Amino acid sequence: MATMDNLRNGLIHKIMTIDDKDYLEALDLLLSAGSQSLDAVKLTQEQKAMLELSEDDIENGRLISQEAMDKRNLEWLQGL
Repeated sequence: MATMDNLRNGLIHKIMTIDDKDYLEALDLLLSAGSQSLDAVKLTQEQKAMLELSEDDIENGRLISQEAMDKRNLEWLQGL
C-alpha cells in the first residue's frame, strides 16, 4: 500500500506546482471522468435481438474476415 500512498503524494506535490489554470481545469475534468461509476448499459429489445442473431451466426460459422468485409465495403462505396 505504500506504493499507492507514494504515488498519490507525488501527484499531489506535482499538482501543487502547477500555475496554469487551464491545465488544472483539464486535469480536474480528467480526474472527474475517471471517478464516475460505470453504469450498466440498458439494451432495447431490438438490440438484444440483434445480439442474439450475432451469437447464432457465430455458433453456426456464418462469419467473414475483416479483410473480406473491408473489400465488400469498398466495392459497395465505389458503387455509390
